[in-house]
Amino acid sequence: MSLSAPNPVPRHTHVAPLLARAAGRALVYLWVLPTTSLGLLFLPLALLSRRGGARVVDGVLELHGGAVALFLRRCTLLRGGASAMTLGHVVLGRDEQLLELTRDHERVHVRQCERWGPLFIPAYLLASVLVKLRGGRPYEDNPFEREAYGRG
Repeated sequence: MSLSAPNPVPRHTHVAPLLARAAGRALVYLWVLPTTSLGLLFLPLALLSRRGGARVVDGVLELHGGAVALFLRRCTLLRGGASAMTLGHVVLGRDEQLLELTRDHERVHVRQCERWGPLFIPAYLLASVLVKLRGGRPYEDNPFEREAYGRG
């Protein structure tokens, strides 16, 4: 009678789920790529700014400062501008502190972008228009924002 340890689980049984997950994530990034591409247009603006910067946090590129901050202050429909904005897997922020403060909220928008893909921006804008036509507040009553504020 042998008292040797049982054979270990074959390696391929560990690798297959990892490969399937990686392939799934790759497809998600491809689905969101049109929206992410818009966010990537801000990358040189963040990197070339003296007070700007970029970093990846949990698979999301966060950009801040310089022309990115100017865009958020002056080129959104919000009174006083936006603190942050999600474009696919890119989050624009006025500065590092605001990126930190808005991270949970913006990650909800990242997940929304992953669901809606290239339809996210048109769906978001259409939702705001419909809310406005019904007498609501286009930002605060937008269902995408309500979800983000509810969870973020």
